[in-house]
Amino acid sequence: MPETSSTNCPNSIKIGPIMFTTQFLLVFSLLLSLPILFLLAPRIFPPHNPSIPISPSDEQDDLYLFRKAAAVSASSSFVTHYPSAHTHFTSKSKKLKIAFLFLTNTDLFFAPLWEQFFKSADKNLFNIYVHADPYSNVTKPKGVFSSQFIRNAKRTYRASPTLISASRRLLATAILDDPTNTFFAVLSQYCIPLHSFKYVYDSLISSKSFDFSSSESGPESTQYNVKIEYKSFVEIISKERRLWKRYVARGRYAMMPEVPFEKFRGGSQFFVITRRHALMVIEDRRLWNKFKQPCYREHECYPEEHYFSTLLSMQDPKGCTKYTLTRVNWTGTRNGHPYTYKAGEISPVLIQALKESNYSSSYLFARKFEPNCLKPLMKIADEVIFQD
Repeated sequence: MPETSSTNCPNSIKIGPIMFTTQFLLVFSLLLSLPILFLLAPRIFPPHNPSIPISPSDEQDDLYLFRKAAAVSASSSFVTHYPSAHTHFTSKSKKLKIAFLFLTNTDLFFAPLWEQFFKSADKNLFNIYVHADPYSNVTKPKGVFSSQFIRNAKRTYRASPTLISASRRLLATAILDDPTNTFFAVLSQYCIPLHSFKYVYDSLISSKSFDFSSSESGPESTQYNVKIEYKSFVEIISKERRLWKRYVARGRYAMMPEVPFEKFRGGSQFFVITRRHALMVIEDRRLWNKFKQPCYREHECYPEEHYFSTLLSMQDPKGCTKYTLTRVNWTGTRNGHPYTYKAGEISPVLIQALKESNYSSSYLFARKFEPNCLKPLMKIADEVIFQD
């Protein structure tokens, strides 16, 4: 049989004794180029991020709000700041308040439970602010929440810098609204209270023994029957196996030089911070410019779980307890979501277990609960949850 040559078969090439078709060479070349494409793709193509970046108009709106809040706070004569002691106390007879900040993109499922929580409270001791995604069909509940939805709310997406912006918006609105707002508690629609309002207020404002970390450093000073030194209850995690992957989610050197890896922290986006730290958050531009960048690794991108803990850890580590007051169950997590309690699990035993803490006298809040947990929770509210 005569030997086939490239002249007899126009679609083949002979290299030595081996014959190759042009189709084979094309496929082989593509396979060889795949590693190069993977390396160059992030530099050639913009990162695909389902969470739409912050628009320039939203950014400008926020900057205006933040600057206004910072300026008004600076001119307020009510709160005196002592940076070395992380303090806020009044020299007048006005009472300190807790600002409850709710982030939601659905209905406030547990509004009736929170209504009962606030029912027994002195109205001069708290304020409520709700950031509801304007693109979601959120029904405004009656009662204490009815007129507390902020007007400047923007669209939010999970695992995106929009959640950071929403929290900063709430903080700025609360700072601007009332100079007596002293603590700022960020919560979600899936959060519930674990104690009465009185217990929560006394624990934050006047208790000398609630925070175990403060007790270890010696007795706390008081003036006008309130603590002089206040710390923020914000979770700060420095050793966690996923930190490096989260850090390089925007690119290996994207966070440099402002945030070196050894300064990068993780923690819950639900926290209770002081007014001084709330001002630090809304005045920040340096770290925000890093954390608002889109990610190349979407499954490792949770900026809302790193921005606040990193910022406060870098600026005032001694002013933070490094733990949160919102109890979360991370066993059996799915797609980054914590365990969600079902109606059949609600019991006095569960509530008591959720309260137990190694860092303070008790957790004050808990999440995450299915909406149908409301009915069994209401049944045990007075006799269990609010019975301190």
